[in-house]
Amino acid sequence: MNKIMLAVPVFLMCSYFQAAEASGHRTVNKASKHAVSKDHKNKHQSDNHRSTASWYGPEFHGKKTASGQTYDMYAMTAAHKSLPLLSYARVTNLKNHRSVVVRINDRNAVHGKIAMDLSYAAAKELGISGLGSVEITPLSRNEANGSKTSKRG
Repeated sequence: MNKIMLAVPVFLMCSYFQAAEASGHRTVNKASKHAVSKDHKNKHQSDNHRSTASWYGPEFHGKKTASGQTYDMYAMTAAHKSLPLLSYARVTNLKNHRSVVVRINDRNAVHGKIAMDLSYAAAKELGISGLGSVEITPLSRNEANGSKTSKRG
C-alpha cells in the first residue's frame, strides 16, 4: 500500500510534465529565462513591417486626436491602425532611407493599404509628398528617447 501511495504522486508529476511539453509550454528555470528573452527580442524585431504611408495636415490641424491630444501638423506624430496610442515608432522611407521617430497619437481610418498617416512635419522630413513606401518599427520609450529623430540617407 505504501508503494502505491508513493507511485501516485510520481505518476501525476510525470504526466504534468508530459502535458506541458506537448502543449509547447516550457518549465521556467534559470537556463530557459535567457531563451525566453531571446524569443521576445526576435518577436519584437519581426514587428517591423513594410507598408504604405500618407500624411495629413491643415484640415485636421488643431482638432482632437484619438489620444485626446490636439493635432499639430508640425509635430513628429502619426496615426496608425493598431499600434498603441502614445507609443513610438521609427518610420523609414524605403526609397531614400531617411527615418524619423514619431509618436502614435491618433487612429487612421481603414482605407486601402495605407497603414500610417504621418503628420506634415514627419512626411516632409521623410521626403514623402503623397504616398510613400515605408518600414515601421515599433520602439520602446527608452529606444525612442535614445535615438536621433532623423537620419538622412
